[in-house]
Amino acid sequence: MKKQNIGLIGLGVMGENLTLNMEDKGYSVAVYNRTSSKTEDFAHGLAKGKNILPAYSLEEFVNSLESPRKMILLVKQGKPVDDFIAKLIPLLDKGDLIIDAGNSYFKDTIRHSKELSEKGLLFIGTGISGGEEGALKGPAVMPGGQREAYNLVEDLFKKIAAKAHDGVPCVSYIGPDGAGHFVKMVHNGIEYGDMQLLGECVWVFKNALNMSSEEMAQIMTSWNSDDDLLRSYLVEITGDSMKEKDKKSGEYLVDRTADITRMKGTGTWTVQSALELLVPIPSITAAVFSREMSQDKGLRLKVSKKLSAFKEKYVGEKEQFIQIAHDALYLAKVSSYAQGMALLQAASKEYNWDLNLGEIVQGWRSGCIIRAQFLDEVTKAYKENPELPNLLFAPRFAEAVKYKLKKLANFIDVAHWVGVPVPAMSNAYDYILQLASPVMISAQVSALQRDYFGAHGYFKLEGLDNPAVMTTKEGKIREFHTEWMLPERPEEEVTK
Repeated sequence: MKKQNIGLIGLGVMGENLTLNMEDKGYSVAVYNRTSSKTEDFAHGLAKGKNILPAYSLEEFVNSLESPRKMILLVKQGKPVDDFIAKLIPLLDKGDLIIDAGNSYFKDTIRHSKELSEKGLLFIGTGISGGEEGALKGPAVMPGGQREAYNLVEDLFKKIAAKAHDGVPCVSYIGPDGAGHFVKMVHNGIEYGDMQLLGECVWVFKNALNMSSEEMAQIMTSWNSDDDLLRSYLVEITGDSMKEKDKKSGEYLVDRTADITRMKGTGTWTVQSALELLVPIPSITAAVFSREMSQDKGLRLKVSKKLSAFKEKYVGEKEQFIQIAHDALYLAKVSSYAQGMALLQAASKEYNWDLNLGEIVQGWRSGCIIRAQFLDEVTKAYKENPELPNLLFAPRFAEAVKYKLKKLANFIDVAHWVGVPVPAMSNAYDYILQLASPVMISAQVSALQRDYFGAHGYFKLEGLDNPAVMTTKEGKIREFHTEWMLPERPEEEVTK
C-alpha cells in the first residue's frame, strides 16, 4: 500500500482546512483525531474523493506515513501537545519529524525540541497565522527547529503558504528550537496592539464626532484603499464588520455587541517575555490590559455609577480631525511594531536564535492577521540596515515621527477631552518620547530615590556639556553611592 506524504493530528476547523490546503497542492495526507466520529465525518464530508486517508488509531496513522515520517500536530497547547508527543515517541523511528503547528508557548517548544533531539527525532515548532481562511487558502508560516527538519518540509511549507504581491511565499526558516513559536507569539502581541488602536480610534470618532457605525465603516473602507498607508487586513475587516446589521433588531451589530474581549494567552505571554527580557512594549501591554479590563464588566458597571468621568464636546472641524486620526493611527501602529521588533531583537540575542527581522516581516505581508501594506516598508528598512537599533531609527519612519507626532498628540488630547481612554495610543506616543530622550529626568529622580532608601548606587553623567554621556574609567561605567544619612553626605565610587 502506498504511503501518505504527510500526516495531521487534530481535525478542528484549522486542521481540516490545512489538510485540504496540503491535498490541493498535490500532497497525500493521513489524518487522525482523538474523537473518531470527527475523523469519520471529515472523511465522508469535505475530504471525500480527495487523497486524504483517515486513521482511527495512532498506530494506524503512523504506519500510513512514508519514511521519514512527517506529522503535524494541530491540538490545544500545553498538556494535549505533551500527551500526543508522549504517545507518538514509541511509535516513531529516528529521523521522523513532529511539527507542532498550534499556539504553543515557546519555552515548551524549547523543551520538546531538546527531548526529541536526544531521542534522535526531529521537531519543528511552527507558528501559523491567518485563521480558518488562511489555513485553507494560504497562511503565514513561522517554523523554528532543527535546520535539517525544516529542509524536509520546506517545499511543502512554501507551496501551502500565502504568497505576497511579489510572489514571495510567506514562510522562511526562523531559527532553532522555540524561535518559530516566539515569533508567532510576538506577531499575536502586535495583533493585539493593532486591534486596540483601531478600537480606540472608533471610540473617539463616536464620542468626538457622534458618528454612526456606517460612517465609521466608510472611513475604514477609504483607509483601506490601494495607495493608503493604513491599508491592511485589520482595517478592512473593521470596516466590513461595522457595516453588519444585527438580524434580529436591525441595528448595527457592533452596537449590540457586548464590550467584553476574550483572549487565549499569546498576548499575556508576549508581555511576560518582555518583562523577562527587560524590553518595553507599552502599547502591546496596554492592549492586553484593556482586554482584561473589558472582562470585568460587572466592576465597570458598578464603578461607573459612582465615578463621574470628565467629558466635554469636541467643536473642531470634522474632516480635519479625521485626517489627524488617520496620521495618528499610522504613527501609533509604527510605534507598536517597533516595540514588537525590539522584543524579537532581544530574544534573538538572549536565546542565540540569530533572527533575520527582514525575512520575518517579509513573511507577514500576506496570509497572516497583521498583513499590511506598510510591512513592505518595514521589510525594506531591515534589509537596508539589518542592525537597526530600533525600527523608528530607519529614515522612512524617523520622517514619519517628524511630521506626524504632533497629530498623535492632538488625537490623544481630543480623546481625553471627550472622555475616551486611549491607552494604546498614549503609550505609543510616550514610547517615542522616551526613546527620543537622551536624558530621562524621571530615571534620574528614581536612581537617587533608590540609592537614598536602599543604598543601590547610581551612575553619574560626565558633564553638562554632554549630559547623555556617563562617566567612564578605563572603558567601564562608574557607579557611585551617597551616604544620605550623614550631615555632610560624602560620596564614594562603588567598586565591584
